Amino acid sequence: METIDPSTGKALPADAIQRILFIAPSVHVYNIPPLTSTKGYVASSWTADNNKRQIFTARLRILETAIPTANNDETVKADILLEDPSNGQLFAAAPYTVPGVVEQVLDSSRFFAVRVQGDGGRKAVLGVGFEERSEAFDFSVSLQEVRKTLGIEDNGKSGGKKAEKEKIPEKKDFSLKEGETITVNIGGRGMGRRTHAKSEENGQGLGGFSLLPPPPSAQEMKAQKRLSQNMEKSQPNSSEDGFDDGEFGEFQ
Repeated sequence: METIDPSTGKALPADAIQRILFIAPSVHVYNIPPLTSTKGYVASSWTADNNKRQIFTARLRILETAIPTANNDETVKADILLEDPSNGQLFAAAPYTVPGVVEQVLDSSRFFAVRVQGDGGRKAVLGVGFEERSEAFDFSVSLQEVRKTLGIEDNGKSGGKKAEKEKIPEKKDFSLKEGETITVNIGGRGMGRRTHAKSEENGQGLGGFSLLPPPPSAQEMKAQKRLSQNMEKSQPNSSEDGFDDGEFGEFQ
């Protein structure tokens, strides 16, 4: 027995697999007016005047079809079917290719606007109302699972986006390595780091710091000058001590 694709009326391959993801035995179908607001649909206008816009009571099914391909893969699709509950004859089908095919109304959790597609690609929007909130909730959950299976995102694109990883800046290590110290030259122009060396005997480099001695003060310079002059005056003349720089100053 041939398997018929209910959304197209065409025969499916013999190895195609179909399964029912959701079924509601009785939903109310409405002929709704065109959308006049960008915010969305309002179900209160459908049910006004004693449900004047209701046109049919249908059985609703979500049917998933997997069709194997030549490269050992498969094509998966899903359809929302509105059928005559007495004989199963198709009333309307909505291929679920993007999330916008089904829109929940603004004023109720039980009503949805469904974009159906007929022969020749003709499209129309029908209102669907569930009698129980639990059924409407299960319908929404089933559509969510379909989106995961088909890779459909809320923006209507298939093959969901991969979240971009945040670029984390590389952390630089400014800690001192083993045997390394910071050297500061007081009065100099630079500051850097070098490997630790042993302290000199005069105390320079103690604790890893090389310090230059401070310049002498003016009083110290005057004292050093007076000391130098006194030392020059106190030195004896070489001739007075019996030394002569003349012709006898060298051994013959």
